[in-house]
Amino acid sequence: MIAPTVDMETGAPERVRRRPKRGGRTLFREAVVPVSLEKAFKFFSDAFNLDLLTPPWLGFTIVTPPPIEMNRGAVIDYRIRLHGLPIHWRTLISEWEAPHRFVDEQIRGPYRWWRHTHRFEACAQGTRVIDEVEYAAPLAWLSERLLVRRDLERIFDYRGEALQRHLTGAACANDSETAD
Repeated sequence: MIAPTVDMETGAPERVRRRPKRGGRTLFREAVVPVSLEKAFKFFSDAFNLDLLTPPWLGFTIVTPPPIEMNRGAVIDYRIRLHGLPIHWRTLISEWEAPHRFVDEQIRGPYRWWRHTHRFEACAQGTRVIDEVEYAAPLAWLSERLLVRRDLERIFDYRGEALQRHLTGAACANDSETAD
């Protein structure tokens, strides 16, 4: 069991919320990148690379000061702007199994519940990066259809394209270094 984090303002313990019995949804995305499993996982092991994978329209900023040691129990604070509203988001790395998977779960943020499983599988073309996001939106009966699903699909579509740009570029740079 991971010890709860403490809210810096109130001193009260914070915990990851439990999955709701109703209203939960799942978003699934995968991409294949032309780098080794170790290089793909290392890219995700640097929390500050999340900025490279997040659409600029979210105004994403990591608030936690560096260095952030990514492992089980790490807590990371972010700020985003969603539809013009500033949102503080805190996640806990609840599982860490390098170089195959890790899980981040929302402690505080815009969702009633959020669990994002990142998986990495070696394949003939390099590494398959798999995102499975389980979430429950506030007022899901209304917000899910109008905003939330569409927003998440746009964000994760951008993420897949950005991942290709950054890791394909890394593969090309590594190829040119060894081409002599």
